[in-house]
Amino acid sequence: MSEKIQKILSNLGYGSRRYIEKQIFLGLIYVNSVLVSIGDRFEYYNIQTITIKKNYHIKFDPKRVLLYNKPIGEICTRKDEKCRNTVFKNLPKLHHSRWINIGRLDYKTSGLLLFTNFGELAYRLMHPCYIIIREYLVNVSGIFTKKKMDILKKGVILDHSLSKFHSIKYISGTCNNKWFTVSLFQGKNKEVRRLWKYVEIHVNSLTRIRYGNIFLPKSLKVRKYIELNSILIKKIFKLVSLKY
Repeated sequence: MSEKIQKILSNLGYGSRRYIEKQIFLGLIYVNSVLVSIGDRFEYYNIQTITIKKNYHIKFDPKRVLLYNKPIGEICTRKDEKCRNTVFKNLPKLHHSRWINIGRLDYKTSGLLLFTNFGELAYRLMHPCYIIIREYLVNVSGIFTKKKMDILKKGVILDHSLSKFHSIKYISGTCNNKWFTVSLFQGKNKEVRRLWKYVEIHVNSLTRIRYGNIFLPKSLKVRKYIELNSILIKKIFKLVSLKY
């Protein structure tokens, strides 16, 4: 599927579509050494080079997706005023685009975090209309009752909309300390923790183990990443109706 060059460059992180349109209007953008006009469309696989302002050349990067095993204590931002470690610190460098994190995990949450250099993929995987499942391994403590579990499945109002667990599966534990896997379809800020807190149960640890059709490999060590192969990338593109 062809796309306008301003969308392609925006996905690469060069700037907003409006800003790029201004550069096109000024005659500053070339694709494969040919001057671009407003409305021109291109297929990704047909692009070899993009030149901006005649002296800035982009070697077109392929669409890539990384899976990172985030530890507790890292934050999902590029820079931090408190000088805390960020998830971007351990990622490989990109020369002609940038890594975009697909969703976030809070400071105290560990586990699966996806990154891509393709903005449209990130946008769709985070947008509520695509109903992407997130699954977590959680250790919780407190007084457990059937009524509380029913509330978590039926849902409560958080941030002016309904939040609930799509599934709650008991794994192991004692009367007051248990392990569960839980899943949901939204990505509200600290949603898993807030749902458990609503029924007066404390979250001791929280690890994301699945995002969409991608699972956290048990062999992947904390602070390490793997790059998804073409088979897995095609699966995740298909999940949000994108062509790879």
